[in-house]
Order: sequence, then structure tokens, then C-alpha cells
Amino acid sequence: MKTYKNILNKMIAGAFVLFTSTAFAQTTPAADAIRPFHVNVPESALTDLRQRISATRWPDQETVTDRTQGVKLNQIQNLVKYWGTDYDWRKAEAKLNALPQFITNIDGLDIHFIHLRSKNPNALPIIITHGWPGSVFELLKIVGPLTDPEAYCGKASDAFDVVIPSMPGYGFSEKPKTTGWDPDRIGKAWDVLMKRLGYKNYIAQGGDWGSVIADAMGRQKFSGLIGIHINMPATVPAEVAKLLNSGAPAPANLSVKEKAAYKSLSYLYTKGAGYAGIMVTRPQTIGYSLSDSPVGLAAFFLDKFNDWTYSGGNAEKVLTKDEILDDITLYWLTNTGNSSAQLYWENNNNNFNAIEQHTHEITVPVAVSVFPGEIYQAPKTWAARAYPKLIYFNEASNGGHFAQWEQPQIFAEELRAAFKTLR
Repeated sequence: MKTYKNILNKMIAGAFVLFTSTAFAQTTPAADAIRPFHVNVPESALTDLRQRISATRWPDQETVTDRTQGVKLNQIQNLVKYWGTDYDWRKAEAKLNALPQFITNIDGLDIHFIHLRSKNPNALPIIITHGWPGSVFELLKIVGPLTDPEAYCGKASDAFDVVIPSMPGYGFSEKPKTTGWDPDRIGKAWDVLMKRLGYKNYIAQGGDWGSVIADAMGRQKFSGLIGIHINMPATVPAEVAKLLNSGAPAPANLSVKEKAAYKSLSYLYTKGAGYAGIMVTRPQTIGYSLSDSPVGLAAFFLDKFNDWTYSGGNAEKVLTKDEILDDITLYWLTNTGNSSAQLYWENNNNNFNAIEQHTHEITVPVAVSVFPGEIYQAPKTWAARAYPKLIYFNEASNGGHFAQWEQPQIFAEELRAAFKTLR
């Protein structure tokens, strides 16, 4: 690893963030340099956030008693009141700075990542990708169980070396200034990153966008990629996708689990995908609101946290206020509401359909974990059709779309079981 003498102050995504480097006898970093990174947001940015929160102009209360019109006024007001008074971003910074963080330039962009090696020299390297509206914060709780399994009911032979990057335009990674940063290009960057870190063989994991990127990596057949694990698989067969798109009822010949999946996807397509529709078509338009209003950003994200956690519609039953706000505040401080939305515009595909994600082209071993609170519960019958080399499929007992965040122990156990045959 190359390091440097100079201490660099750099503005990342609208917030001044200090990252430090140590001794190396040159003043200009090499193109493939890996630089240590440390978060230290200036107090002025936090003061500005609190002032904006206090100046919020609230909409009228919803005219229904349920969540069918979106986030309820009472819930968001309670969360925002805490955000503007008692929430402490410095604790969030400490969580990040307790782990080894780095920056490296790949394909013209500075990429932020966390990298923690296990004490086990035979640990299996894994790169794990977050989703939207998540971030590296949703993955922090699995670092311990993966790198030090003996401390979390596992065996030393279960250990992983963990790499957690921030996607381009998310968190502390640089924002793309041109088009073209789609899942394929991100997957290529992740392969470069793993090889730059010295790994000859590795696996890729992801949920949400992370699943799409893991699929893309599998399709691209990188040398050294020996398997992928996904917890939001693209399994919907072409004939089923056609019916869903037409709004037709579930065909009678589907199994019980296939009909349940059809019902969940039908709801998503008709009532639950408005958030994606605006980002797929007009990311710049929604970006003005997400960049200017902390409460607008928080409500947009909280709506999906409520929907996608295994919580019965209230994310605070499975995540603390601090955990929710760590993620939202990261987006606010880095001003990445707009740049993160652009990924939807870049990848205007249906990420649940096997044919659109070309899953049949993935020839590396594939492991799938299905969580009960996921957007849809992929049936094993569909998964086996979608992924020709499916080596592991399991329905977990708890957890939702943000399984790593909600149930880190269960998630770690899924990864241990999924890759035993690849070690």
C-alpha cells in the first residue's frame, strides 16, 4: 500500500472532509494510490443543518389514518424534532472512523471504501455493496461477525476479509460528472479495487443496487470472481414479467409461493414504485428538493425505510432513530440526494426481472438468501431458473430489504453457509 507525507484537505460532495495520509517520498499521488481517509465534518455544516430543520415549513396532515398517502406527519415530525435537537452526528463519525477507511481513484473517480482484514490468514475476501437509500452505514454491523466469526457464534474457518465501498455519487465517493456510471461500470471498478488490494480470488455480495451490481459482475466473468451472493435476486421469468406489466391477475398455474411473489410485485408496480419513477425519468428535478430541504430528504427516505424493513410499516421498530438519521445525515452532508438518484436514470431496467438483468449469463456460483420482509420473496423455482449455477438458496427467519442492517447475525450466518463449498 502506498502512503504519503502530506495532509490533504478536500471538499467532498459539498462538505469539507479531512482525510489524512502518511509518509511516501512524492508529492503527487500515483494513479492507483490508496490513501487513508478520516471523516471530520465541519461544525458549520451541522449548524446549518439544524437551522434548516428549525425553519421547516410543514405540509398539512394526511387525510387518511393509514400510510397510503405516504409518511405520516406525526412520525416525521417526531424524527425531525430529535434530529434538530438531540441527534449527534459525531457519534456517527466515530463509527466510521473506528474502521479502516480509504480513498482510491478508479476510472477517473475517487472511490471511498472500508477495508478490514480478518486475523485469519485464510479468510475469504468479499466486496459488499450497499443500495439506495442506504449507504455504508447499513453494512457496519456485519463487519464484526464476518471478520471475527469466533466472537459471533461462528468458527475461525468462517472468516471473511471485508471490503465495503461507497458507490459513485453516494457518501464519500466522488460524484460522476458525465453519464455512463451504470452497474456494469461500477462492477468493473469493484474488480479493479479488489485486485488493487491484492486479492486474486474474491466473492461479491449485495442487496438492492448491490444485487444488481453483483449480478453485473457475474455476467462480466471477471477472473478471480469465484461467486456472488444476493439478497434481492432478479428471478421473475419473462412470461410472468409480461403479465405483471399488463396488470393481469396471477395465473392459476403458479405455486403458492409464486402467487405470493406475484402479489407483492403487482403492488410494487402499481402503487409502490413512484419513488423510482421520478428518479428514473427526472433525477435532476427531484434533486433540487433533496438538496435543499433536510425534511424533504428525510421523508423521501423514511417512506422506503418504513416500506422495506420487516417492521409492519414502522422502521423505528427495527432500527433506532440514530441509525436512521446516520444514513440520512450522510446523504445531507455530502449533498448526494441528486447524484444517488442518477443511478436510477443510468439503469432504466426492471431489477427484478431475470431476463432484463441477463441472469442466465452468470456462470459463477450464485447464492441467494430470501428475507421475509424483502420487497418480494423470490421463490426457489424462479431462482433456479434464473441462475444456472445456484449453489445455495435459503429463506431466512427474520429481516427485510435492509437485512444486513436489521439482522446482522442472521445475515452473517447466511454468508457463512452460502460459501462453505467455495473456501
